[in-house]
Amino acid sequence: MVRDVALLKTARLDLDRYRMLWEQDSIPKQQLDTQEGLVSQYEGAVKADQGQIDSAKLQLVYCNITAPISGRIGLRLVDPGNIVHANDANGLIVITQLQPITVIFPIPEDSLPQVLVRLNAGRRLPVEAYDREQKRKLAEGSLLTIDNQIDPGTGTVRLKAVFPNKENELFPNQFVNARLLLDVRQGTTSVPVAAIQQSAQGSFVYVVKTDQTVEVRPVTVGGTEGDEAAISKGVSPGELIVVEGADRLREGAKVEMQGQSQSGGGEPSRKAGR
Repeated sequence: MVRDVALLKTARLDLDRYRMLWEQDSIPKQQLDTQEGLVSQYEGAVKADQGQIDSAKLQLVYCNITAPISGRIGLRLVDPGNIVHANDANGLIVITQLQPITVIFPIPEDSLPQVLVRLNAGRRLPVEAYDREQKRKLAEGSLLTIDNQIDPGTGTVRLKAVFPNKENELFPNQFVNARLLLDVRQGTTSVPVAAIQQSAQGSFVYVVKTDQTVEVRPVTVGGTEGDEAAISKGVSPGELIVVEGADRLREGAKVEMQGQSQSGGGEPSRKAGR
C-alpha cells in the first residue's frame, strides 16, 4: 500500500503541473487527460489496498473468541495445534455460570398450592441449600420459578431457586438439599419427627402421664422442618412424649425416664416445646 500511495502522490503533483502547462497551451489536452486517468488509477489501487488491510484486520478479530457469559472454564476440549471448525460439535471449552447459580429441587404435589398462593402474591420465598447430610448450610437464595407440570411417576413438581453465590459456595451439578421457607409460626408446639406414629385413624404420639404410663394422643401435624414437626393440635408444651421404642408400646403401658432401669417397652425422650 505504501508504494501505491507514493505513486498516487507523484501522479497528483504531475497532474497539477500539466494543468498549468495546458492553461499556457504548452501541452496537448490528451496528455492532461492521460495524467488524470493515471491519478484515478492510483486512487483505485490505494482503495483496493485499504480493503485488503480491513479484511485482514477482520480475520484477526475472528481469532479472538469472546465468551457470552462469565463463569468457570472447564477442561479444554482441544489442544494447541488442533484444527477447529465453526461447526465442530464439542467446541473449545465449556463455561458454567457461577454467579448467580440456580438449584432445581422437587416438592410433593400436595405442597404446591401453598407455594403458588405465596408466589402469586408477590412474596419472596427464601430457599436454603444444605449439604448432603443436611447439617451445614451452604448458601441462601430465593425461589425463582415453578415447573409447568407434575411428574406423575413421583408425584412431585420441580422448583428452581436462584442463589447469588458470591463466595462460590455452590458448584455446578453439586448435590444439595434445599429447604423452602413458606411461613414462620410463632409459639407453635414442636416435637421430634421420630415421636410421631401413624395408624389407620391418623397421626398420634405417646404422651407420658404423671403415673409413668403412656396415653395415645391423636395429633395434627402442621408441618416439618428438619427433625422437628409442628403440632397444631393434640400436644401442649411441657408434656413428655416417647421418641424411642414406641413400636413396643400400647395404651396404658408403663415407662421409665432415661437413666432408670427399664420396666416398660419404651422410653420418653423430651418435652414438647415451642
